[in-house]
Amino acid sequence: MKSRMQNPAAVLSGAMQPIQDLFKAVHSGGVSGEILELVHLRVSQINGCSACVDAGTKSARKAGVSDERLATVVAWRETPYFTEEERAALALAEAATRLADRPDSVSDEIWDAAATYFDEKQLAAIVLMTGVTNLFNRLNATTRQIAGAWG
Repeated sequence: MKSRMQNPAAVLSGAMQPIQDLFKAVHSGGVSGEILELVHLRVSQINGCSACVDAGTKSARKAGVSDERLATVVAWRETPYFTEEERAALALAEAATRLADRPDSVSDEIWDAAATYFDEKQLAAIVLMTGVTNLFNRLNATTRQIAGAWG
C-alpha cells in the first residue's frame, strides 16, 4: 500500500496549525480524554479511515481506555462496557457523522440525551471533535494515508 500524497493539511502552508488549534480547544472543553478518544475512534471506524483508527486506538489507550473497551467500541450499543454518558457522546458523534443516512440525523432525542450529561461547552467539544475527526478522515482516506506511518 502506498499513499497518494502527503496529508493535504501538511502540504498547504498554514493549514495544519488551525486544525491543531481546534484540537487544543476541544481538549479545553471539560470532556474527559477517554470520551474524546472514544468519539474520535468511533467516527474514524464509521468512515473507514485506517490511519485514524490506528492512531486513535493508540491515543485512546494512552488516555486510559482499556483494551476491552477499545475492542468493543465498534459495537458499543451491544456491550456492557460503556457508561450512559459515553453512550450519549457516541450516539451524538455517530449521528453527526452519518448526516446523509436519515432526514433528521441528529434528532432531538439524541441531542437531549447528550445534553443530559454534558453542558454547552462540553457539547461544543464533542461536536468539534466529531467535525475535526471527520475532516481528517476525509483527508486521510482520500489520499490513502498509511496506518502506522505517523508513529
